[in-house]
Amino acid sequence: MPPATPRRTVLAALAAAAATATTAPAASAADAQACADRETCTDEPAGHAPAPGLVDNRFWSTYTDWRCGTPAGTRAVASHRPGLEIDTPAGRTDYTDPHTGRTSTWEYAGWTSPVHTSTVPATEVIASWNAHTPPGTWLQVELRGTYGDGTDTPWFVMGRWAAGDADIRRTSVDDQSDGKATVWTDTFSIDDPASGLRLVSYRLRLTLHRRPGTTLTPTVWRIGAMASDIPDRFTVPASEPGPGHELVVPRYSQNIHVGQYPEYDNGGEAWCSPTSSQMIVEYWGRRPAAEDLAWVNPSYADPQVCHAARFTYDYQYAGCGNWPFNAAYAATYPDMNAVVTRLRSLTDLETLIRAGIPAITSQSFRKDELTGAGYGTSGHLMTVIGFTADGDVIANDPASPGDEAVRRIYKRREWENIWLRTKRYNASGKVVSGTGGVCYLYFPDRPTPVQRKALEAVGVW
Repeated sequence: MPPATPRRTVLAALAAAAATATTAPAASAADAQACADRETCTDEPAGHAPAPGLVDNRFWSTYTDWRCGTPAGTRAVASHRPGLEIDTPAGRTDYTDPHTGRTSTWEYAGWTSPVHTSTVPATEVIASWNAHTPPGTWLQVELRGTYGDGTDTPWFVMGRWAAGDADIRRTSVDDQSDGKATVWTDTFSIDDPASGLRLVSYRLRLTLHRRPGTTLTPTVWRIGAMASDIPDRFTVPASEPGPGHELVVPRYSQNIHVGQYPEYDNGGEAWCSPTSSQMIVEYWGRRPAAEDLAWVNPSYADPQVCHAARFTYDYQYAGCGNWPFNAAYAATYPDMNAVVTRLRSLTDLETLIRAGIPAITSQSFRKDELTGAGYGTSGHLMTVIGFTADGDVIANDPASPGDEAVRRIYKRREWENIWLRTKRYNASGKVVSGTGGVCYLYFPDRPTPVQRKALEAVGVW
């Protein structure tokens, strides 16, 4: 059996949708003054360096960013880590959770980003966010875009999310399409890229929810999206290796968790994404507190991996591999940032590794395509921690029999191609898709100057 569940391409119906604010209350005087002249509220933050060519990243995270969006009962908060919170709720709404059947009433407030014109007219867009949602709160992220033909998409839900699972069940939303594009779990995708249709701009909308009559609020520190237009390709050009370098990253196996907590995507056999996420969370010196792990059977090794699986689980996708949900999980740890993006090459990965930033990459391959893996998979996440002197890839591969076997060395050319291609032949000879360089990047809110420079070089900062 492959070590990870493939990303779903067949969607099931969702029973209910959350209402969102339709009328925005007046902004505060300070916000109104700051954003009265929209020319001062440029869409691009200072120092923004989009990765050239095929990928465009835009993230809102500064105090100015929050004040230059359109509030609907929210306020920007100036602190060491600027954020967005509920100020005066815009209204109340009932939400029926499709995974519990429970209907609850929530106060809500909203915020809409400025329109971002992508440097890359896109075939795919993936949103990600970093937030704190204390018990009694949750949030919804939506995307609305404009196509190159001048028409607009509807508001597509990109996720309903809470760090916990007591109030709502975090979920993607199926059956979203306008006849031109479809949202597949966490990815907005043009239905027919060969037609030439592209998404040229978009904005994001946040809706923050809390229990009525309380002063609770989610706090959102970062929200944004990666837009891309990766051409169909079975192979990619070989890159020249740089100097070797390896990071010391904790090693965790997903396979030692097989059979544990099968309610979360059949247990460990499909936990490559949360296992990889937990490795990097702990690389940065963060980990769950003992009380956070009290629910895990004490006989299980590496209980934090079980914890990561539970709190990345997407109840609609029925798996732990929702890309933004993994990033959001990583960002629940103190002063952590996390994004979903695409990189252009192994050279980009080498830039990050030399700066001390490991990455989680998504790839699919037949057993004969990756020497030493010992398996084939239709979708798998692993953690890149370094490169040998010859340029081969050093990966912490969670699809290993035990923690001691997690560190692997894979041939550069093989690994590069299976990660960056968008088309491949599966074991039956059928043409299927590849992920085209998708990765998760987790990094501190205050990176070192070298780390920040590396992030800017790959277009993420």
